[in-house]
Amino acid sequence: MEPQSSTTLVLCGKTTAENEVALRLKTNNTLKLPDDSPLDVALYSDIENRERIGDDDVFGINSYMSFLSTSRFGKLLIYSPKLASTHDVVSKNFDELPVGAVCVADVQSKGRGRSKNLWESPKGCLLFSFTLQMEDGRVVPLVQYVVSLAMTEAINDLCQENGIPPLDVRIKWPNDLYLDGLKVGGILCTSTYKSKKFNVSAGIGLNVSNEKPTTCLNTVLQRLGCVTYQLQRGDIMAAFFNKFESFYDMFINQGFQALDELYCKTWLHSGQRVTVQEKNENEDQISENVVTIQGPHYICCLTAKDALYVKEDSINVS
Repeated sequence: MEPQSSTTLVLCGKTTAENEVALRLKTNNTLKLPDDSPLDVALYSDIENRERIGDDDVFGINSYMSFLSTSRFGKLLIYSPKLASTHDVVSKNFDELPVGAVCVADVQSKGRGRSKNLWESPKGCLLFSFTLQMEDGRVVPLVQYVVSLAMTEAINDLCQENGIPPLDVRIKWPNDLYLDGLKVGGILCTSTYKSKKFNVSAGIGLNVSNEKPTTCLNTVLQRLGCVTYQLQRGDIMAAFFNKFESFYDMFINQGFQALDELYCKTWLHSGQRVTVQEKNENEDQISENVVTIQGPHYICCLTAKDALYVKEDSINVS
């Protein structure tokens, strides 16, 4: 029986504090994979050929760290050339990681989605998951909205800062990202409850340079006439955390209402006509009603004309 090949994890911190955490994680062999397969853990500062980390196929750690300006999120980085799932890494090691730690991979073999879907994520995609901790369980389901909005706004910021054509990335409720009518990304948030707190793992997959099976950000940029500049995964992830941290603080302190107007400008569904299916309480029959979407609701439902709430599992949004 052939021995299992080891998975490489590279640890890097924004400041001395995060680098000390990285050193402790490596020294104590703290990090584990869900299947307990072998790990090869290295510190980024110990890698001699660091220039290799940052070419077209490898996540650019240096550019990411230089662009990151947060106080909490994204400052401890776990990088791997290939993982089964970044989401599984942060979920498995949640108790050992500081809040805001992020795991990013160039390739995923078992990327996770809603309804426990699994898929392979190829090169050219931005694939990362990070940790959050929350006390109010009523607002935990809304975090996916904040994550989605932060990503669309981060892309807008990068386009504006670099003088390139804007990319109209929109949110398809509840957690997909669309560009030119095609899916380019998705959000997954999962949580567990422990010691009176909700441990949230938030994950994002975004097609940056891989146009299959739909399209990607850089392909659309080229179509818009931008041939000299391409968006880089490290820059996008740093811009995301810079934006997410401010949005998250607004969300926690003021509620989602503080972001609601911007969210509704970014999503695809205002005024959209949808079909709602309802099962009759007394009969095994399903009735269908057509309603008009007005906006998201704080309990993770849609508000619509002719209906009080439209639940996620009873709606057909095309």
